Amino acid sequence: MRTLALASATLLTLWMAHLDRAAVRAQDARPAAAAAAAAPRALSHARPAPADPQAEEGTVTADDAMDDLPPAAWASDDPADSLYRAARAALADGDYRRAADLFHRIGATYPRSTYTGLALYYEAFALYRAGETADLHKALDALRQLSAAGRSPGAPDSRRGDAATLRTRICSALARQGDESCTVSIVQQAESAAAPLPDSQSCPSETDENDVRIAALNALLQMDADRAMPILRKVLARRDACSVGLRRKALFLVSQKDEADHADILLAAARQDPSPEVRRQAVFWLSQIREPRVVDILDSIAARPGDQELREQALFALSQQESPRALAALKRVAERDDAPEALREKAVFWLGQSHAADGVAFLEDMFGRTTSASLKQKILFGISQHGGTGDWLLTIALDARQPDEVRKQAIFWASQGGVAIDRLLSLYDRADDSGVREQIVFALSQRKEPAAVDALMHIAKSDKDAEMRKRAVFWLGQSSDPRAAQFLQELISQ
Repeated sequence: MRTLALASATLLTLWMAHLDRAAVRAQDARPAAAAAAAAPRALSHARPAPADPQAEEGTVTADDAMDDLPPAAWASDDPADSLYRAARAALADGDYRRAADLFHRIGATYPRSTYTGLALYYEAFALYRAGETADLHKALDALRQLSAAGRSPGAPDSRRGDAATLRTRICSALARQGDESCTVSIVQQAESAAAPLPDSQSCPSETDENDVRIAALNALLQMDADRAMPILRKVLARRDACSVGLRRKALFLVSQKDEADHADILLAAARQDPSPEVRRQAVFWLSQIREPRVVDILDSIAARPGDQELREQALFALSQQESPRALAALKRVAERDDAPEALREKAVFWLGQSHAADGVAFLEDMFGRTTSASLKQKILFGISQHGGTGDWLLTIALDARQPDEVRKQAIFWASQGGVAIDRLLSLYDRADDSGVREQIVFALSQRKEPAAVDALMHIAKSDKDAEMRKRAVFWLGQSSDPRAAQFLQELISQ
């Protein structure tokens, strides 16, 4: 299931990067900038993910939540500076025991060093990565020393805030090896996540107590899912404001276990949680569950007026279902004249990524019935994602009834899709609009085939419009084809 979400995140990341490159190339030609506007806003699930799509939002799933490397050395006059640099290099190389030994020697040899506090943390971290039972116990000892020590003067950070989470991870590893005291500690920390805070107590820091509790819940889930799931349900039943971040992270943990009732838990959160943020997270994780009732719930969320981001998240989740019913739900949103245009555009985007047999026909039909120029541009992009649509796109470019930007977009995406150069040149000869002709010149300049250079040279030499000749000459000047350089030299010498 996780692979599917990552594939979707990769798709959006590549799509956004492609549009960025296109916008730069088309700075003078404008359509690519319009194409960039066609992309959906970056969704939370569309980030370049380290290990899972939620890692940047603080979900503790692996060691990604802890920095692998300490900050670069900052105190060249400190006697431990060279030791610190060597320890940091050993950690970067994955030589964990050597790194731990070097970090340990900083405090043992130079107890007043500004690096001492940070060295204790990274000694523990390196030992944790080494992973043997003896290493783990030594790691806990280092964290106890860090807790007892004062902050090193001038140190940028001794990582005390992360030490509690690291301690929980170390204890989790020991508990899996049968350590009774660590097992008790993990269970107690996990159970504390289910208890609402007293009214007199302030909310914990998102990256402090909550991360420790989530790390404990994650550890318990790996050790004993039957014991962890009831606690997670209690966490998700909390309604106090302090637990919003905790509930969001708990949803991720629920989504990663293929338990019989995890769909029920996510569905309940999507429908009932008072926090929009938590509901959006629940809807995102529902995207990975293939059940008809999930499609029904996502359909109702997408159709219901209200939270725009929640509805967009539901559209994404529907796009991941790969079922006829889910595609039908996306089509209904795309066609709804009373739906916000931005929502309809998202539906069109995801329909464009679908490989359904009738997908192109649906979008072409919708294009003919749509009056919004912005929506038309999104439809053009969706159609362009399917092979064999270049000729249809060029018919739109020739249609004088279409808005100028729509016609230019049609040329841009047809060319990006690899439509034949002679088809572009034929369109150029037939077009009577200077903006369309200008866009074709730009489209030719972005193609790598020798035939595109031939077409530009033809325009630069023979076109009656001086402005078009200038544009063709400009783009030939950007070409790496040696024939273009020779052509320009001949042109100058005339």
